[in-house]
Order: sequence, then structure tokens, then C-alpha cells
Amino acid sequence: MAFDSAPVMKNVLSILFVFLGLNTAHAVGKYEGEAGKPFFYKISAGIERKIEIFFPPNHDPAKTKVPGVILFHGGGWSGGDLSQFRYACAYLSSRGLVCATAEYQMLGKAGMAKLGKGESKKRACVTDAKSAIRWFKKNADELGIDPARVITGGGSAGGHISALATMNPGLNDPADPRDIDTKVVAYLWFNPAFDVKDNSDPEIDILTHLKADLPPAIVFFGDKDTWKVGWDAAHAKWKTLGTKTIDLRIAPGQGHSFFNKDPWRTVTLIAADDFLVKHGFLTGKTTLTAPASGEKLVLE
Repeated sequence: MAFDSAPVMKNVLSILFVFLGLNTAHAVGKYEGEAGKPFFYKISAGIERKIEIFFPPNHDPAKTKVPGVILFHGGGWSGGDLSQFRYACAYLSSRGLVCATAEYQMLGKAGMAKLGKGESKKRACVTDAKSAIRWFKKNADELGIDPARVITGGGSAGGHISALATMNPGLNDPADPRDIDTKVVAYLWFNPAFDVKDNSDPEIDILTHLKADLPPAIVFFGDKDTWKVGWDAAHAKWKTLGTKTIDLRIAPGQGHSFFNKDPWRTVTLIAADDFLVKHGFLTGKTTLTAPASGEKLVLE
């Protein structure tokens, strides 16, 4: 059965999620897929921060430990919500992974007014992302994941947040268990919003924290995306460091956030699936059907 049949997918997932006891609330005006099972991974700025978990069919945490994926939504570090990656999480969980998507603190005007000179609002986002990854690993037994095989990523601002949460040793929440690290084994980056102007605050500047030993990463960008300038700067530095683990895929004629809607949503998820199979995190073949309209990513 092709996963890209929306009515069929919705019915199948509804049955699966009811069986697993998952929250079936819909996101209005966005991906109308069922939410994952909700948990709260921390309290920041007095607000409980939610993480949704999507489980594979018939997953028994007591018997099986599978790789885990945690994705962070975009929205300019000040907006967005968990609906962005519910479809991806539902699909990847149907393929055998335990998937999560986590919200995070986004500073409003009052919060930004309290920042020190040169400090960016992006700091709070990174701190919460680190907490979410640690929570995911800490609860590995209950979730049925292998804490040594956690994959992260996200879209736009979420891609940036996932990178800094795993590369910058700082910006930790003092309440977090420091014996649990935020290292990951792979990245799924959907036009990550790296910005050369972040050099005004080294804590959130990707160029400050690059190292040669980057885990395998698949990266999606539209060739018309103005945010690609920041990615190109980071990619160039990784090349000078000798990094050879980056799989960059370009969507011809596409701008920012092209991956959020079909046909490109399906195209990028097929590529992500193939990437995860290649690196031993999944087995078998994608259950998605490539769009009949023929859109294809170009390997750089």
C-alpha cells in the first residue's frame, strides 16, 4: 500500500494511534495528522514544554530497542509548532523508528529585553533542545530506543537548533542531568537556517562549533532559498576541515521551506529514508510512492 494516499494513511494511522493510546488532536490549518503521545520534558520560563512521541506498530519497549529520531520545528526562533514534523514522524515510525518532535522556549519582547549585550534570542531555543534530547535519552528504556543511536534534525530554525544543541558544549540548563550527553549519530536537516551574522553571539554561531568529525548528515535545500548562503558558508568550512559525511540534496527552482508540502515533502522523505537505510538505522525500502509529476532532488 502506498503511504502517500492521504485518506488511506489517515485511517491506518488513526487505528494505530488509538491502539497505542496516542493523542489524536489535529493541527488546524496545517498537517491534519494525529499528534504523537504527549509528554512534558521540562518547565522553562514557567511553561511546560511538550514532546510528542510516535511509536512503530506493535513496538514493545521491554523487548525492542530501536534508533530514535527527534526533530525540531522551524519558525524563525519565535514561532512554529509541533505540526510541522508530525507527518515525517508518523512515516518514520511506520518504518520502525521511535520518533519525537519537541517544542521549545521562544522569547517574546519581554524575554529579549532581558538579554545581555550581544546575546541572541536563539540561546533559549538551543538550551531547551538540549534538554529535550537528554530527556529522550534518559527515558530510552520506557520508550524502547537505543540511547546510543539517536538521530536529530529539523527544519529552518529547527535545523539550526538541532545543530547547536549537539555541537555547542555550553548553553546547558543547570537542571539537566549532565551525565547524559546530547551527542547524536546522524542528522536530518531540512534547509537549516545557519546565519553568518550569528558571529555576534558565538554561543549560537554554527561556524564557531564546527568539527571535522560530523556524523552522517543529509541536507535538503532549494536552490532559490536565500538562507542557503549561511549553509554554503558552513559547508565550505566543513570541506576545509576534511568532512566527508554530508549528503546535500538540492531541489531545483525551490525556495525556503519547500519540504513542507507535497510533492517535495514526499520526495525529501524518500531521500531521508534511503539515507537512514544506507547508514543502518532502517532496513527494507520506502513505502512512499514518488510523485507522478517527476520532481527529483539533485545530488550536489
